[in-house]
Amino acid sequence: MPAENCTVFTDFVFLGLSRKQDVQEGLFVVFFLVYGITVIANLGMILLIQLDHRLHTPMYYFLSNLSFSDVCYSSTVSPNMLADFLSDQKRIPYNLCAIQMYAFGAFADVECLMLAVMAYDRYVAICNPLLYTIAMSRKSCTHLVAAAYGVGLVDSAIHTCCTFRLSFCHSNIINHFFCDIPPLLALSDSDTSINEIVMFTFIGCVVGCSIVTILLSYGYIIVTICRMRSAEGRRKAFSTCASHLTAVAVFHGTLLFMYFRPSSSYSMDTDKMASVFYTVVIPMLNPLIYSLQNKDVKGALKKAVSTKLCSQ
Repeated sequence: MPAENCTVFTDFVFLGLSRKQDVQEGLFVVFFLVYGITVIANLGMILLIQLDHRLHTPMYYFLSNLSFSDVCYSSTVSPNMLADFLSDQKRIPYNLCAIQMYAFGAFADVECLMLAVMAYDRYVAICNPLLYTIAMSRKSCTHLVAAAYGVGLVDSAIHTCCTFRLSFCHSNIINHFFCDIPPLLALSDSDTSINEIVMFTFIGCVVGCSIVTILLSYGYIIVTICRMRSAEGRRKAFSTCASHLTAVAVFHGTLLFMYFRPSSSYSMDTDKMASVFYTVVIPMLNPLIYSLQNKDVKGALKKAVSTKLCSQ
C-alpha cells in the first residue's frame, strides 16, 4: 500500500473477551481473584524455597525461577486486561503494545525452557545420581537459568521487531485482549508470510528443543524406574516427576495449539479462550500443582505455618 494512503495509528483498540458490560464486570471479579492467587501463590513459593534450607537444591532453584517467570508473564497481561474490563475504551499505545508483546514473549520462552531444564535435572537425579552434585553444581544451575533468560530475551526481540515492521493501515482494532503475534498478523495489511516463517522457525526451535529434552529425559527416567527392584523406590521416583509432567502437558499442549497453525486457520474467538488459559490460568496452576503433589513443599509449608503460629 502506498505510504500516502496509509493511516498512521498511535494506539490499538482491543475488542476484549466480551462487549457486554455486565459480563465484563463478572469477568473482572473472576480474573482479579485468579491474578491475586497467581501472584500470592508464586511469590509464596519463591519465599518458601528461600526460607527452608531443605529446599535449597537445584530442583527447587529451578522451580523458584519458574514461579518468577509465571508472575512476570502473567503480569504483562492481567493488569491491563483487568483495567480494560472497567473501561469503555480498551486502548493501548503503539509503543506499549510492542513492550507488552516483548515482555510476554520473553517470559513465556523462559517458562518453556525452564520446564526443559527441570526435566534434565530429574533425569540426572534419577538416572545418574552419583554424578548429580557435579552435573548440577551451583555454577551449572546458574548457567542453565541464564541461558534460558538469554534465549527468551533474544527470541522475543526478533518476533517483536518482525511484527512491528508491518503496516497497520486499515484498522487498529485487535480482536484479542492483549498484544500477541497471531492477532496482530491477522490485523496487518502487509504480507505476513515472512513473519509466519520466522514465528514457526524460532518458536519451533525453542519449543522443539524443550519438548525433545523433556521426552528424552523422561524416556531415560521411565527405563531407569522400570529397572528398579524396589516398589517403594519406583513410587518415590514417579512421585517426584508427576507434578512436573502435569505442568509440562498443560503448558506445551496449549502452546502448540496457539502458535503452530497457519494464520488461515485462526479463529480469534477460539484462540482468545486458549490464550486466557495459558496467560492467566497456567501461571496460577503451576504453584498449586507443585504444592499439592510435592511432599517436600507441603512439609515446608506446614513447618512455616506452624512456626508462625508458635511465634504468636
